[in-house]
Amino acid sequence: MRRPLAAVATTAAALICAATLPGTAQAADPAPAVRKVADTSLDSQALYFVSYNGLVNNNSFQKNGLLTYKGYQYATWYTADRSAVVARRALGATAWQTVKLAHKLTVNDSHNVISMGISRVDGRLHLNMDSHSNGFFYVKSEAGLFDNPASRTWAASRFGGVQTSLDGVGLTSQFTYPQFVATPEGRLQLSYRVGISGNGRNALAEYDGSKWTALGEWTSSTGTYTSEHGSSTARNMYLHGIDYSGDGRLHAFFTWREQNNAVMCNGGGITNHDTGYVYSTDRGRTWRNAAGTVVGSTGGSDRVAVSDAGTVVDALNPDHSLMNQESQATDSTGLPHAIISYVPGRFGQCTTNYVNDRTANGRAFHLRKDAAGAWKKTEIPLPLNSSQRTRLAFDKYDNAYAVFPYGRIAAASKASGYTDWKTLFDGSGLNAFGEVVVDETRLAQDGVLSIMYQQKSSGTTPSAIRVVDFALPS
Repeated sequence: MRRPLAAVATTAAALICAATLPGTAQAADPAPAVRKVADTSLDSQALYFVSYNGLVNNNSFQKNGLLTYKGYQYATWYTADRSAVVARRALGATAWQTVKLAHKLTVNDSHNVISMGISRVDGRLHLNMDSHSNGFFYVKSEAGLFDNPASRTWAASRFGGVQTSLDGVGLTSQFTYPQFVATPEGRLQLSYRVGISGNGRNALAEYDGSKWTALGEWTSSTGTYTSEHGSSTARNMYLHGIDYSGDGRLHAFFTWREQNNAVMCNGGGITNHDTGYVYSTDRGRTWRNAAGTVVGSTGGSDRVAVSDAGTVVDALNPDHSLMNQESQATDSTGLPHAIISYVPGRFGQCTTNYVNDRTANGRAFHLRKDAAGAWKKTEIPLPLNSSQRTRLAFDKYDNAYAVFPYGRIAAASKASGYTDWKTLFDGSGLNAFGEVVVDETRLAQDGVLSIMYQQKSSGTTPSAIRVVDFALPS
């Protein structure tokens, strides 16, 4: 039976109204995409040497080597004469202003990165640099320099002297892996390792705008871990990152590294095992497993340990060359995600050469907690072709982007449940060496994915360090 024209018109009008009413279904979010918009030079003669298969200017675990705040982007590196340099530009500008700081890198060790952080409570930049299981060097800017950047000149006189403490607060004589993270209130926290690889603890310090306070250690290096091959009684936790989500929760993915090689099938591998996850709801004072059970406290006697129940979210023995300090991020709903990488079992159950096996057969995986609380893992179908690390980022639609060594970019859509990973940029034209540094802070401000990379060289011949920008879906 044909419907009356008036009824058809009424139905059509109702459908049009329903499609435009607030809260009704809208067009699907755009798929992940990248469009290269700029590639600017920081320094044509940056310091270059290969150490631990990486570069001191581009270790991806730097937090932060590149960051954005109030319309300006900041970068830091060591130039050819080994001097620490910090630069800035207005977003969208091609020219960078540079300042050479009064410190020179003391040793050719790629661990000795420069990390930056901004304390929003007083508008200062903080830099921690040049450390690997020894003392560190610390510099901070004058107050307010970052609040109104266009109104202040960029000059060495804006920065204080080089210190070997945090304004008199000495942390440890065995300091490594500085990572700055801003609290929701605008305080600045510093995460670092006390001790050495295979026997170390993670710790936190906090700056409130007037002074630094050492909050203490929060992980344990003791206890017994036993694999099918042997046991170890000392270790350290390696963080994939430490990040606040919009709800104020502090997230940390990690792996453990054992001191005793007896836990491995072959001495040519690496003793990293398992991917763990903990979080804090009180600014890093206490730590909980994914189920919400308290498993440690910062500065207390009970610290997060290898034996704590419920902390492992992806189990893996030490025979697959699992990477430490890969990457993590949270999506717009506060759910935690990580990139991990190792040699899958289909290529064998015992790696015998960490670098060669990862380069030949290593794969990266996207690990995440879904809205129902279940952990999901998806292999990214792109060979590593490298022993090095991959970075993770999200666009405004919660599409995920993995930035591989050499600046290659793969992505997956939220709509697919992060199962449709594909390559969007193959690194062509960059001539990048190894890992890259991603600006974690810029994406939320203007939808641009900024990547700092250093070009390939040989020996100790300096090379260019650059920043390439990709526009993501707006």
